[in-house]
Amino acid sequence: MSVSGGVSHPGANSVLKPDWQRYQGLPAAHFAMARSNGFDFYVTTDHSQEGGFQPVSPTNAAWVSSKREASAATDGQFVALAGYEHSENDSANGKGHINVINSADYLNALSPGVDLPRFYNWLKTAPPNGAGPVVASFNHPGLHQYNDWAYRDSEITDIITLLEILNSNKAKPSHYEAFIRALDKGWKVAPVSGNDNHGFYGITHHGARTFVLATNLTKAAILDAMRNRRTYAALDRNIQCQYSVNGKIMGSTLERPSVFHFDIAINDPDTNSPGDRITKIDVVEDQGVIVQSCEPSPNHSVRWTPTIQNSTNKYFFVRVWDADGGDTPEANPKTPVAWLAPVWTGR
Repeated sequence: MSVSGGVSHPGANSVLKPDWQRYQGLPAAHFAMARSNGFDFYVTTDHSQEGGFQPVSPTNAAWVSSKREASAATDGQFVALAGYEHSENDSANGKGHINVINSADYLNALSPGVDLPRFYNWLKTAPPNGAGPVVASFNHPGLHQYNDWAYRDSEITDIITLLEILNSNKAKPSHYEAFIRALDKGWKVAPVSGNDNHGFYGITHHGARTFVLATNLTKAAILDAMRNRRTYAALDRNIQCQYSVNGKIMGSTLERPSVFHFDIAINDPDTNSPGDRITKIDVVEDQGVIVQSCEPSPNHSVRWTPTIQNSTNKYFFVRVWDADGGDTPEANPKTPVAWLAPVWTGR
């Protein structure tokens, strides 16, 4: 691809397939396939610099169509969400990709003058597209991306609440180190998984999932769970994970306690599969340090209630392991199967 005036164009030797919809398709086709493959919700986020989204406008036909198709695909059994991927590739003030979900408008990340500081300022005032808040996620981040996690303030911290720890079904969480780095830099992000499939393959083949602890299956409730960091990412399609600390659900910020009472509940409903038995649970704190671990007799349902004393750390989160490592071709029982949202201490 080449870029001119902030718009992506096919390169000189690139030919757009006449049957491109067969390979990539419109959002409506993605939503229909996701629904038929057991997804409860699905988000489409095309790169905003693509030719179809030019000129940038809330009335751009492709942009309007993406939102309309999401609305049409949403009912009491499935939630479809529209957004865009802000692909900052050319700024001296930091590079990196960020998904923006449920905004009424969008920016072209490659337009002159659009850098991360300008994007963050825009995001603070971006109105939502109907019900639910605007939510953003750091996508497939490197260890020092986004100018080493710069330009953070309290306002943008409460909008970019997610981080893609799993990408494209890869069993090894290649963005785990970046997750730790972002947390240590003060970002309050919860783990998610992304298909990043640029087509239909991931919908039918990828076993990795983003889970949300939502009050009901509606657009507003799903987005509220994302905005409030009640998420986890897993390499298993249906593992059920949640925990609280001092009675506050994962994703919460506490009021600077020094004693932390955890209540961790993990369940995998595939009781006929020995590989889905839970084998280990970790509690992790600042800088990725493991504070406590539990290795129960392998079981499909595990409850663990450790108490931890600490007067200096800023966050905890939980990792889960099972007997076979998940529902992916590279599944490995030597790596975690799920990463749960942190709880922040308030320090």
